[in-house]
Amino acid sequence: MTKIAIREALLPGETVEARLALARELGFAGVEFAADQLEERIDAIDEALRAHDLAASGLNMGEKDGWVSADRARRESANDRLREALACALDLEADYVTFAPQIGASDMPDLTPFASPMDLQKELLIWLLRGFSDLADAMDASLALLPLNSGKTAFLTRLEQAELFCRAVDHHPTITIAASVSDMTLEEADLLGSLESHLERISVLYLADRGMRLPGRGGLPFPEIIQALRKRDYRGWLVVDGQAAGAKREDAAELAGCLDYLRDCGLA
Repeated sequence: MTKIAIREALLPGETVEARLALARELGFAGVEFAADQLEERIDAIDEALRAHDLAASGLNMGEKDGWVSADRARRESANDRLREALACALDLEADYVTFAPQIGASDMPDLTPFASPMDLQKELLIWLLRGFSDLADAMDASLALLPLNSGKTAFLTRLEQAELFCRAVDHHPTITIAASVSDMTLEEADLLGSLESHLERISVLYLADRGMRLPGRGGLPFPEIIQALRKRDYRGWLVVDGQAAGAKREDAAELAGCLDYLRDCGLA
């Protein structure tokens, strides 16, 4: 069916070699890595990936933002980080770079009636996507826009909003959507319907239960979610997520149980 990965942060182990050895032992096909300070780890990660026949599914910008900030220096710094992440994605042959354009509240001025803060942010993001789409193409990776719930951001919260940005850049193949099931359940009126409607543009789907717990711990309808993926022949990455901020890394038995649960739900 599709490929399943796990975020490196969830894997126990003192070294990247130990963590990736466990990922392979558990049965994952890939690992997603945090983009922050990744350059200095590239060689060790690449060696471990090859040793254990694993793929780097993608990179995640995490809580780094600034792309739609009012501060020009902050925007330029964010753009530099995104360029570095795309270069690392090329080195690791990763398929995507996930980013949330804004974390928290907007710092944009209100220029109504000329333009609201949201209007200004939308235009900035469209310009960014137009400028980065060809670079992403050259790096053979997609940029995946990640909507978050309204407790985390005041900007991009629903899949239909992300789809509008894809449309604004003429559905350039490198501009895609990253979807988080845990965030969707807080923002989408019809989780399954929204997922099916936008699945064609989704390059990575994060599988986390309510409260950012591992799948199977919070009551979300993962059997129905996986059935919807199978129905539409989804071929992007599935990434096991679910570590709440500050939580301990999950131990191997819990991760194995999570993967068994997803297989019982119909994940091939």
